[in-house]
Amino acid sequence: MSELYIGLMSGTSLDGIDAALIDVKDNKINLLSFDYLPLPNDIQQTLQRLSKPDALISLKEYGAMDTQLGILFAEAANKVLAKAHIPAESVQAIGSHGLTVYHAPGIKLPFSLQIGDPNIIAELTGITTVADFRRRDIAVKGQGAPLVPAFHQAVFQHPDEHRCIVNIGGIANITVLSCNPSAAVIGFDTGPGNTLMDLWIKLQRNLAYDKNGAWAKSGHINHDLITLLKQDGYFNTAPPKSTGKEYFSLPWLYQYFDAFSCKAEDVQASLCFLTAITICDAIKKHAPTTERILICGGGSHNAYLMELIQQNSGCPVESTEHYGLHPDHVEAMAFAWLARQTMNKLPGNVKEVTGANNSVILGGIYQATKKAASLPPEKGGNN
Repeated sequence: MSELYIGLMSGTSLDGIDAALIDVKDNKINLLSFDYLPLPNDIQQTLQRLSKPDALISLKEYGAMDTQLGILFAEAANKVLAKAHIPAESVQAIGSHGLTVYHAPGIKLPFSLQIGDPNIIAELTGITTVADFRRRDIAVKGQGAPLVPAFHQAVFQHPDEHRCIVNIGGIANITVLSCNPSAAVIGFDTGPGNTLMDLWIKLQRNLAYDKNGAWAKSGHINHDLITLLKQDGYFNTAPPKSTGKEYFSLPWLYQYFDAFSCKAEDVQASLCFLTAITICDAIKKHAPTTERILICGGGSHNAYLMELIQQNSGCPVESTEHYGLHPDHVEAMAFAWLARQTMNKLPGNVKEVTGANNSVILGGIYQATKKAASLPPEKGGNN
């Protein structure tokens, strides 16, 4: 019997919301529809300000943005349903990651905070919504991240090949998949993904990102700077571990600039190399038998970054698109799948990955009290 779930994801780039509608039948996961809802510029600017490590905001402003994002997440869910010509009443649940404004699992009183009110999502879609996935893992002494390795295992594990799945969003994380299905899954955040590169090009050229890594490729890698950056304690900390843009930020980068006078494009080249080399170092240290690396997330579109990973990995590097899932779709699909785990009273975390004491059912369930009126189908064919 088919089960339909929607996954909603907004990452650290703060540019929009991914919505994926999946069909799960006989434990096989198929993508039925995908849509992307860009966030308006004024909301992006507010979120960039709210998510700074030292941000000072009022509770009124915070609450208003929580509500605003709840409305937009609901819109994204309704759009993906209309695109697929599927009514809301056919969907078992929505899994909404929300938008992370602060992730701090390593402090004395650890927490991870996502916004995008799930009460509003459930009300405006008429679909039961699962949200707040990370804090239950933190409650059992886990990092609350990464959560996608369980999904990676479900869709990418292969009986004849040791694989490493690399998700490059703002932060990069890896999932180590042995060809032995009984072997423990390993996964952790390796460090910065796109976040430092995005911050630097925004500061220097007022661009949201470095398309294809072209600006980075025009510069020269400063290996002395790389040596300094890699001395940061996070890179040598043993997993389980997770991090966020609160840590890998411009203030983090500026502490290394007194000793070096670099051209702006050389800094970009160095930041791109830092992402690549810390990913490759983590794989060589913690997954030395890896035979193939599969890349997903926004970083998969950075041609220069992919080139650097290939040069330094020692094994084939490919996009997950060659293995059935577009790299932009994986995370939203993962949270649809995590919603299914929750609705079926199954654990969603991998305790060996997050460092949790136990495997637990993740998230809170916001039950839909009524079904929203079905939206008219969009013109055009199915995606």
